[in-house]
Amino acid sequence: MDDALRPVGRTLLRDRAYESLREAIVRGDLAPGALLKDADLADRLGLSRAPVRDALARLTVEGLVETKPQSYTRVTRPVTRIVRDAASVVRVMHELAARTAVPLLGPEAIRAMREANERFAAAVRASDVEAALAADDELHQVLVGASGNHAAAATIDRYTPLIRRVERRLFGDSGSCGSAELHARLIDACAAGDAEEAVRITSEIWAALEQLADDATEVAEVTGIPAPAEA
Repeated sequence: MDDALRPVGRTLLRDRAYESLREAIVRGDLAPGALLKDADLADRLGLSRAPVRDALARLTVEGLVETKPQSYTRVTRPVTRIVRDAASVVRVMHELAARTAVPLLGPEAIRAMREANERFAAAVRASDVEAALAADDELHQVLVGASGNHAAAATIDRYTPLIRRVERRLFGDSGSCGSAELHARLIDACAAGDAEEAVRITSEIWAALEQLADDATEVAEVTGIPAPAEA
């Protein structure tokens, strides 16, 4: 954990602090329930407190951090409803991106998707969760980028970390994080210019992640962190 947060450069300090902290939370280097002190985080990142406070405020809005005034700031635990809601939103945005992008894809885009899926399959076989999720992101980013829908891209970027936290924790137990075969079918649909089939397969891929929400509570329970009080 000591090496998880490395000093960042002096440009775009709020964004760099945000990205570093978000990555540490999603990877589990800052575990659910971990107390977050801006002075400590600022020291570890080589920053002043101001950009760290801004980053923590942004992460609070996004559901990765929770704060009780005059009491604590800590990493949230996965909550079934929140993870399921995030997965549903991400699924719909990827469906929209696929529907828009497929008619626009050229040979280079298809090749990039196939190469990403090869890396994904190899990473799954090696039980390398970080490489698998990176390759998965690369594959789907081809469609998101080709769609040109910046609102969809921003929504995906905001809510995917809530899902990735659970994926990383369950990867070792499940033995995979998605299906290279489903990816291959998606790529074939894209290569054939069949937007509706690509959307259907995209929905199937991301709907499976919604099932991870059912495991989110179990993941939280093993951390020993009490559930938040009901409003």
